[in-house]
Amino acid sequence: MGMTHKSISNHNQNQIKCIREKLGLGRTEFANLLGLGTQGERTVRGWETGEHKPSAKKVAQILALEDELQRAKKDAPFYSERSNPAFRFIDLFAGIGGIRIPFQNLGGKCVFTSEWDKFAQKTYLTNFGDMPNGDITQISATDIPDHDVLLGGFPCQAFSQAGLKKGFNDTRGTMFFEIQRILVEKRPKAFLLENVKQLRGHDKGRTLKTIMAILKGEHESEMPQDIPLSDEARHALSEKLNYWVDFKVLRAADFGAPQNRERVFLVGFDKDFYSESDIESMFRWPVAPKTKTRVGDILEDLTNISIADDKFTISDKLWEGHQKRKAEHLEKGNGFGYSLFNADSEYTNTISARYYKDGSEILIDQTELGKNPRKLTPRECARLQGFPENYIVDAVSQGQIYKQFGNSVCMNVISAVADSMVSFMKLVDEKRNVA
Repeated sequence: MGMTHKSISNHNQNQIKCIREKLGLGRTEFANLLGLGTQGERTVRGWETGEHKPSAKKVAQILALEDELQRAKKDAPFYSERSNPAFRFIDLFAGIGGIRIPFQNLGGKCVFTSEWDKFAQKTYLTNFGDMPNGDITQISATDIPDHDVLLGGFPCQAFSQAGLKKGFNDTRGTMFFEIQRILVEKRPKAFLLENVKQLRGHDKGRTLKTIMAILKGEHESEMPQDIPLSDEARHALSEKLNYWVDFKVLRAADFGAPQNRERVFLVGFDKDFYSESDIESMFRWPVAPKTKTRVGDILEDLTNISIADDKFTISDKLWEGHQKRKAEHLEKGNGFGYSLFNADSEYTNTISARYYKDGSEILIDQTELGKNPRKLTPRECARLQGFPENYIVDAVSQGQIYKQFGNSVCMNVISAVADSMVSFMKLVDEKRNVA
């Protein structure tokens, strides 16, 4: 790899392509790693076609990239090189890897990841040593490695209250069909999908019913032409899947995390691989322990934090605004506005992707310190979502990490569901081995 700047820029632009492909990166991911802006993909394409040349600084970065990725693997707390895994899985709409860790802990190996947000990619790379593939709509299902389990917290804004519940008519809602086309091509033995609780009631329950019918192979009608789907996704809808599917709404606070977060979980097993009688008799959803939770258990001690380091206490202006809005809402007879918690509170509200804006859904009372309320720290957000203490929370800016934890999953719940799924798969394997 000892190339000079001259050899890349003047002699052989193919070298850039060779380096990129050797590292298994698409142009967008390559651009993200090099810190290129929104037109990064186009810039890389230009380098590779010889339209323009990278600066000497960029050439140095390109040449150092392989070493940088090796270093990322070495430093990543959750990098796994398992050579003989119990099962192989893929992590779609991966965010910052909250669904991955529990399955990896149970002996699985992640063989493919997709996440398009470049800031989430950075946090993921820092923690797992893997650079996620980008936009799943641009990746052909045949290019995805074979796997036993498909995991996906598919985008939920289209079904959430905040996203005005547009459902399938919103391009984010059509991301479900990206999962469907991969299931058609790869036929993994099992899947776990996660979404907001509102999915259950969206369009009077019809959206979830459609999703279930497609996964079971029981849908008849085609998707209307005005719903934006890729050709591959549209074609995949003419193929029938054959999964046993069930869903449950599970709440983080019932699984030991002090957060009132409810999510829909869909679990599926391929009936061409597992008999329905085995699934019905041997698969069990986890039973929530419902141990009492306390917000104090996730809080850091910030009593001695310096003014310079205190990025969490909200300003007088913001605090006044919060109080004013709450008073106005009360006058109208509704309960909107900020929510205040302390160490003895049983649980907080659901942390959302908009938490970075003003923190209004979870503010921690600091009356005893004579201070305005404060936002959670990034570490507290991680704890609230059940992430391990060695998870790195400062790979990106504070605003971005808040967004990432707000979009993530509660790992306590995922761990329990993962345990149920993997236990079932093991039981069937043992039964077959005995037979």
